[in-house]
Amino acid sequence: MVRLLLLLAFLASPSPAQHQERIRRIENGLLPSVVPKAELGKTHTLAGRMREHKVPAVSVAVIDNFELAWSKAWGHIEEGGAAATAGTLFQAGSVSKPVAATVALKLVETGKLSLDDDVNLRLRSWKLPGTEHTEKEKVTLRRLLSHNAGLTVHGFPGYAAGTPLPTTVQVLDGAPPANTSPVRADMRPGSKWRYSGGGYTVAQLLMADVSGKPFEDLAHELVLKPIGMSTSTYRQPLPPDWAARAATGHLPDGRKVVGRFHTYPEMAAAGLWTTAADLARWAIEIPKSLAGRSNRVLSRETTTEMLTAQAHHEGGAHGLGPALGIRAGNVIFSHGGRDQGFDALLIANAQTGQGAAILINANNNRGFITELLRAIAAEYRWRGAPPPQREQ
Repeated sequence: MVRLLLLLAFLASPSPAQHQERIRRIENGLLPSVVPKAELGKTHTLAGRMREHKVPAVSVAVIDNFELAWSKAWGHIEEGGAAATAGTLFQAGSVSKPVAATVALKLVETGKLSLDDDVNLRLRSWKLPGTEHTEKEKVTLRRLLSHNAGLTVHGFPGYAAGTPLPTTVQVLDGAPPANTSPVRADMRPGSKWRYSGGGYTVAQLLMADVSGKPFEDLAHELVLKPIGMSTSTYRQPLPPDWAARAATGHLPDGRKVVGRFHTYPEMAAAGLWTTAADLARWAIEIPKSLAGRSNRVLSRETTTEMLTAQAHHEGGAHGLGPALGIRAGNVIFSHGGRDQGFDALLIANAQTGQGAAILINANNNRGFITELLRAIAAEYRWRGAPPPQREQ
């Protein structure tokens, strides 16, 4: 019986030629969301849209039936540079957050952290200053991971090559050489969803304090290595041997980021270097854990908590790490990202096991990423796919 099931699974698996045909259709099937009436239904080529959007390189991984269907890269790490490959590293920007949240939830499972304790009870190297807003409600890990803690500092610009780097505590206090404001509670915790990279930086320090290990080492030990994300690291600055495999960031006008890319000591919020295939591995692990098919990192119960709405906002809801939405009765978990010169998107369906990771070495307000995502969704007939094109 086991041999028969394996044979049936093998026969049902798409052949390499079938994968190539699907990739070819995606390459020629990019779909803008809003077009002139005369162009409704007209598709564009990947190469053409990369030129129009000033995207030097793109890396894609497609998830189908809870497996990595394929990964591929197009373009070059920079103009005149080497061709990008599926192993080329990109900055994930805020897609760093749901992966970092997985590290925190693993520490909850092992009893080193609690979702609902005041974080100041476990912070050792720094304390979040109390304000009138924290007198009755406290900042907790649950609220940090769901952007519901009332903390300031939306995001981080990073640090250009050759400039001094602050410690995590200096970032949290807004002390030189930090280039952002202090992270403080200026709203009552739990009262309102508000995106806060500052909150994830508090969580980063919290994880380091309770484990006694640098966050980047902890993330590798608890999440990246067990999932098989061998081409991913939170190390900042990026070590030279890793930098040799990295793409160069580009600004919206096509100019290269000075020094190739910025450094992000705010690792949990914005510091993950990765590949599309590695992000897909994380996005495959989560629904498998949810279904009780894997416990390499989190239990089914903890994953259920991660994918349960903790805070709501106009655009949807947020779980413990990923953004959440409901389409055709299925839970869609996702996150976008932007660092200086890099954009990213990760999206997956927890019930159907379909999804995609898209990384580019350009800042283009996601126009290109959205078009490519629509082509992937159309080819793989995603349940709850993006809506049809609209007229301008």
